[in-house]
Amino acid sequence: MLYPLNPPLTEFLILSVIARGDSYGYEISQQLKAVSDLKDSALYPVLKRLAGNGYVRVYDQQYQGRNRKYYQMTETGAAYYRTLMQEWENYTTAITKIVKGEEVGYE
Repeated sequence: MLYPLNPPLTEFLILSVIARGDSYGYEISQQLKAVSDLKDSALYPVLKRLAGNGYVRVYDQQYQGRNRKYYQMTETGAAYYRTLMQEWENYTTAITKIVKGEEVGYE
């Protein structure tokens, strides 16, 4: 990928997937592959950090005879997600202005 993911953007994308509904690691990784070459070995430490920070809750559920680990957004995670969403909107607005040759105000 031309534009690499930094840690806050990676967390934002992961939380964006989980915000749509409880999700498991492979499902999350498949969504991220559309915009990143993030390896599964890099995904799981981020999920663990999100859980450790109280942003997601982890639970096991049986699926085809195996336990699958699911991730569910917490209220704290939803608040963090809203903050990241606002930051993303501000960032992309500024990027779009620069790309279109418009002035970007200083904040």
